[in-house]
Amino acid sequence: MEQRKCSFCGSFLEAGTGKIFIKKDGSSFLFCSSKCEKNFDLGRLPRRTVWTEQGRVYLKKA
Repeated sequence: MEQRKCSFCGSFLEAGTGKIFIKKDGSSFLFCSSKCEKNFDLGRLPRRTVWTEQGRVYLKKA
C-alpha cells in the first residue's frame, strides 16, 4: 500500500481518505483534514505553524 503524506502538516494518510487539490499548472496537494486545507488556502506557511511537522522542527519545539 502506498503511503501518502499531507502537503500541509506532514501526517500520513490512510488509503481512501483525504482530499486532493490540483492547481491549473498541474501541481497537486493532498490534505488530511479541512483544517490543513483552510490553512493552505489562507496562505499560511507550514514551517511557521507550531502543530505541523515542519513547524516543530523550524521552531525547535520537538
